[in-house]
Amino acid sequence: MRHRLVIWRHGQTDWNTANRFQGHSDIPLNDVGQYQAERAARLLAGMKPTAIMSSDLMRAQATANTLADISKLPVHVTAQLRETNGGEWEGRTGEENRASDFQNFVRWIDGEDNRAGTTGERRSEVADRAVTAIENFLRETSEVQTLVIATHGGTARCVMGRLLNLPVTNWGVIGGLSNACWSVLQLSPKGWHLVEHNSGSLPEPVYDEESGREQ
Repeated sequence: MRHRLVIWRHGQTDWNTANRFQGHSDIPLNDVGQYQAERAARLLAGMKPTAIMSSDLMRAQATANTLADISKLPVHVTAQLRETNGGEWEGRTGEENRASDFQNFVRWIDGEDNRAGTTGERRSEVADRAVTAIENFLRETSEVQTLVIATHGGTARCVMGRLLNLPVTNWGVIGGLSNACWSVLQLSPKGWHLVEHNSGSLPEPVYDEESGREQ
């Protein structure tokens, strides 16, 4: 047996459906998001998780807590699993960001490693902090883990891109996660590989937190 990561996106928020860039803004789950998280938790419990980590933002913590209630596991909370700091883009729709910051926004959508919203984070910086948190957690235990990570759409993509050794400009080939859906990575002798992607439901819209538009 080898380590397995279940990278789980939080449930729906009102900003998701409005296609607003959430970033570090601490937006709660809406009623649909709470239902999605509870439904997903019942399925994830069947994977027999051994540990749960979560971003410290309330939408991720609320999602993680639905699984903690079933599995009776503690939730290890860290700001290192937060969504990308969106700088001046946070709270704005994709249309608004195109109008006010067209060149920078288009470069971001095209997958470049520029700073989100001028004052925000690069994708590589998000990957640095999130992957460090995950690797440190795994390093501190001698047990094989099925580690569920409640996080955000952009952060999930950055983590997977880094662990799968893809160039930053190619991270966009990893499709987005729908709200409360997850992907599974497993450690092999050659490194991490993708076992499952965007699982958890029949196909639903993917509200993309990075571009601010539905993909």
